[in-house]
Amino acid sequence: MSLRARLLIGVISLVVLGILLFDVAMYLLFSSALLGPIDTQLTRRSTVDAAVSILSHNCRGEPGTASGFPLNTMAELLDSGGSVQVACRSVSGFGNPPGNSSPILPKHIQTAGPDQPVNPITIRGTGGVEHYRMTAWAENSFGGQTVVFAIPIDDVNATLGQLLRLEIFISIAVVGATAILAWILIHLGLRPLRRMGAVAGEIAAGDYSRRVDPATSRTEIGRLGLALNAMLSQIEKAFAERTASERRLRRFIADASHELRTPLTSIRGYSEMLRRGAGESPEDASLARRRIEEESVRMSTLVDDMLLIARLDQGRPLETKDVDLQAIARDAAADARAVAPQREITLQAPELVMVSGDDTRLRQVVGNLVRNALVHTPAASPIEIAVTTQNGTAQLSVSDHGPGLNPEDRERIFEPFYRADPSRSRDSGGAGLGLSIVSAVVGAHGGKVDVRETNGGGATFEVALPLASKG
Repeated sequence: MSLRARLLIGVISLVVLGILLFDVAMYLLFSSALLGPIDTQLTRRSTVDAAVSILSHNCRGEPGTASGFPLNTMAELLDSGGSVQVACRSVSGFGNPPGNSSPILPKHIQTAGPDQPVNPITIRGTGGVEHYRMTAWAENSFGGQTVVFAIPIDDVNATLGQLLRLEIFISIAVVGATAILAWILIHLGLRPLRRMGAVAGEIAAGDYSRRVDPATSRTEIGRLGLALNAMLSQIEKAFAERTASERRLRRFIADASHELRTPLTSIRGYSEMLRRGAGESPEDASLARRRIEEESVRMSTLVDDMLLIARLDQGRPLETKDVDLQAIARDAAADARAVAPQREITLQAPELVMVSGDDTRLRQVVGNLVRNALVHTPAASPIEIAVTTQNGTAQLSVSDHGPGLNPEDRERIFEPFYRADPSRSRDSGGAGLGLSIVSAVVGAHGGKVDVRETNGGGATFEVALPLASKG
């Protein structure tokens, strides 16, 4: 069953139940209000006296006795066997002669006692009267015989009948109007959900950029729209990240295959040279063995770098101890001066900076950054290395004054196998894993690495690492 049908049935059921309870209560209230005065009249002592007077004076009573009673009021005297001894009916006043007709008193009724009327009850009438309101008592004036007194209540029943018909008509009208109004309100209220359903179908078809409407905090459905849009944003982000991750993985596999194919091809070629008879020429044999060894070392280095990145991505723990970042930077600067004595390489490390981490890996970070600056800048371009502390973190920067990086390269420079040089020539660098290793090692130490443009041109790589805890 649809939500619309359940809501409609629920609303109509509540309205029907409420109207039914109201109608029953109203009917009982009016019935009590109309029958109450009659019951009071039947049980008054003056009524008992009037009934005794009427029956004692051959249905006539004393003057004024029958005043206040409606037409067709009945008075009867029954013997102990229930036979009618005297029966009087008020037409234009009591005066009907006694007769032996069927008793008004129902069978098995028990009188309350001498001169004490029983609680009034409603019985079927005779002689054109449909219903009477009746009481009875044992009267000492007649030797304990039963006296019956009954007042017609057809006008009361007619009024209650009109009330009942009016209640039925109004109830049907109210239920019908409620059903129509509830259907309209539910239809309008669920329209946003239908729109959400249509959008959900488009999203299920793969359009994750769609958003549901309404999305507002003013209504319940609007708040649902806000929650759904937030969820859709997360899903879209997750799918985008997965797509990007798959793209990076495919590119990594392609680049790794490309990088490994060259040394493998060289090794295979020189092995074939040896097999075809290079052993007959000592020079060719020496060249083949040397090149096989060089390509093997190069391939091993490449595999080790990829394995290091994979382990760091998996969260493998590193060796942790207090490391002097100042000393690492000083050694990296000395190594760079030895490799490129013609360059101006400066170091600014005025104070001791201790971090907690792996000494070997941190040296690899600084060495890769310095080597990247040496390889990708002109031979006479200066390089600045700086180590400072700022806001509770260690700050390491390596700045060069080369051609720099364009925005696209800065966004992808730390991806594995990515090289800013579109020619991918090894004359411009290695396999493209150096900066990827820097990013992975720094991330494993709880830090971050970034690149910006150097003032005056060039690239500045900045590394931020947590300082070692004191004590």
